[in-house]
Amino acid sequence: MDDVIGHRLSRALFAARPAPWAWQCVFAAVLAIALLLMAAGGALSSLDSWLGLAGLIGAVTTLLTPLVPWQRIPRAFVCAVPVLDIVALGVAGLDVAGWALAPLMLLPVVWCAVELRLRGAVIATVATLLLYVLPALVHETRGGATLAWSLLVPIAAAGISFAFASVLDAVEVERRQLAGARETIDRQQRFADAILDTVDVGLLLLDRDGAYQTMNRRHRDFMQLAFPDGHAGHAGQLGLVYGEDGSTLLTREEMPSYRASQGEEFDDARMWVGDDPLTWRALSVSARSVRDEQGRFAGAALAYKDVTDFMRALRVKDEFVASVSHELRTPLTSIRGYVDILLERHDLPAEAQAQLEVVARNGERLNRLVADLLHTARAEGSMKVVRTRQDLGDIVRASVEAAAPAAQAAGIALELDAPASLVTLVDGQRIAQSVDNLISNAIKYTPSGGKVEVRLAVDGGRIEICVADSGIGIQAADRDRLFMRFFRARHAEEQSVQGLGLGLGIARTIVESHGGRIDVESELGRGSVFRIRLPVSGDDVAQPVVQRDPAEA
Repeated sequence: MDDVIGHRLSRALFAARPAPWAWQCVFAAVLAIALLLMAAGGALSSLDSWLGLAGLIGAVTTLLTPLVPWQRIPRAFVCAVPVLDIVALGVAGLDVAGWALAPLMLLPVVWCAVELRLRGAVIATVATLLLYVLPALVHETRGGATLAWSLLVPIAAAGISFAFASVLDAVEVERRQLAGARETIDRQQRFADAILDTVDVGLLLLDRDGAYQTMNRRHRDFMQLAFPDGHAGHAGQLGLVYGEDGSTLLTREEMPSYRASQGEEFDDARMWVGDDPLTWRALSVSARSVRDEQGRFAGAALAYKDVTDFMRALRVKDEFVASVSHELRTPLTSIRGYVDILLERHDLPAEAQAQLEVVARNGERLNRLVADLLHTARAEGSMKVVRTRQDLGDIVRASVEAAAPAAQAAGIALELDAPASLVTLVDGQRIAQSVDNLISNAIKYTPSGGKVEVRLAVDGGRIEICVADSGIGIQAADRDRLFMRFFRARHAEEQSVQGLGLGLGIARTIVESHGGRIDVESELGRGSVFRIRLPVSGDDVAQPVVQRDPAEA
């Protein structure tokens, strides 16, 4: 508050400096009022007196001041006007009643201090001694009391003048420092704006009320696409902003700016802006909250990254996968048909019958994989499941038996720990597909001589299917993206392990469609543990019935 008052005082005083006539008019007006009051009281009986001469000097000085071109002469000459005012007061002081005008000395001495600081204070002090005190000392009619008063006036005037000059100097220093700080801030702001405008990311800052505070040039480009009719500068305004599918307009609650203004933090919220497919852009938005020193919400910062090329590439890839999947279905349907025909014959050897059943089973799984490729290409929200009462014990055992030849060929021990029967409500084929993917991955990423353990159990309120291996493990940096479609861990690629990166993503979709979840624990070089957890009760599933093998009892 003191800084603000000082700055305002400084501005007011410096604003007064270019107008000497204004100062003089104030002095002349006060002097005229004082003389009129003295005349009314009988102290000024005639203009032909020292008081009348003082008034004449003040009047002439006031009339001449506006006529002087002060802007063309050195600033120091301005002090000539307050010095003439001191002369007028000194002349008035030669009258016995003139001592009453002594307080007017404050105006010229302050004026000198304002104009020239310490030099002005020196001029005011010297002028007061020579033009006010000296005449009083040599005038024979002055008494002792008025002489004392005449000495006190210059002392007080000098003190006020020097004090005022010192204050003004301090204010001037502070004003210059403030101006320098403001210039530095402005320069840094220009640098910051230049840097923000060079980055290829739209940046937006909101205040605590969701009002737009600042944005860079890149974000203004996005705003022109999303809001061609203009924007009110507040979070949540609707415009040409669509969801990830590019066709559904976002609601106010779904707008990233509104979500951020409510204190929500998020990453990679994707949307499309604009209405022309030739110019619209896909954006990935991230938001972080800004907190004050008390931890209260103070605003939010949002980053808008252009991911148009990435989204278009995904669309092209999805279209390619869909096309390939359709092409695979035709020969696959033919293979399955002929295998079914062969299985209907009763003259085949038992060994051939068993081999054809393996072909049929894997053909069915391949058919599901093709269907899942189509599902992945279409980017549907969840996988369709048809739940019936199924024995998870039989499903897991069948998956282990199907993977046994591959494990044996790779020199890997495959072990199973499961109850004889665990009946619940699931989509049997889909759960089998998930377990197949986990076991297949475990064998694929485990070197020869290793071990893969499969366990089925009820753990509290969950059914747990656990697949543990002693394989190569997964790096911590890859773990968060492990279930993304088409993602391959770097360690797996370095070791040339074959795969598309679809199995785990499909397994997670299946499990989540059953109301469950899939977790992974892994350490590089020490193997991995994948756990499928399914609910055992509620509206989604029936209470399982667990039976142990008699040999285990």
